[in-house]
Amino acid sequence: MNRVNLLLNMYGSMLEALGPSCWWPGETPFEVAVGAILTQNTNWRNVEKAINNLRRAQVLTAQKLYGLPEENLAELIRPAGFFRLKAARLKHFLEFLKDECDLELSALASQDLETLRPKLLNVKGIGPETADSILLYALNMPSFVVDAYTGRVLNRHCLIPEDAPYEEIRSFFMDVLDPDTELYNEYHALLVRVGKNWCKTKKPLCGQCPLNTYLEHPV
Repeated sequence: MNRVNLLLNMYGSMLEALGPSCWWPGETPFEVAVGAILTQNTNWRNVEKAINNLRRAQVLTAQKLYGLPEENLAELIRPAGFFRLKAARLKHFLEFLKDECDLELSALASQDLETLRPKLLNVKGIGPETADSILLYALNMPSFVVDAYTGRVLNRHCLIPEDAPYEEIRSFFMDVLDPDTELYNEYHALLVRVGKNWCKTKKPLCGQCPLNTYLEHPV
């Protein structure tokens, strides 16, 4: 089976078994971008608490966060962990937005992916996973998001080496799949769900996994 058919069949099996994921949670594209930065090294429940703090303080816009002192921002996002570091990263991102599009996040969508992605990666504190999450989920641009779950699932199916770097895994999808934002969005979400619930780091539940039949030796 060629890679296109394999990836689309795996996608179909996960979607049939799990149903739509409805990702990424967020009321506005800017909120989605903030969530992508806050979710670094923490779980989503903690991010939700931090975002709710920002919402209650009525500062969850680029303009208001830009004018908020960094120490105040840090206190509001404390539940997300590493709150001082993440406050600094949000401020770096806001400075980028100010310089690039006068704090109008949606204006970034007028740029092409190949131009915008390197700019985001040049913002201090924004790595490839965060940049691709902003591009895909906040700006609806077809940039495949890779995380630890993605690498683990592909490695256990003997599709990539265990130590494959981020860009190699991203290219594994983007080199063969059409640049389809909805497909990339749902595919990444389904892989996260499979990774969390079945393809665990220790004691994976391969026999119950929606992708079991794609293993070299199905359980």
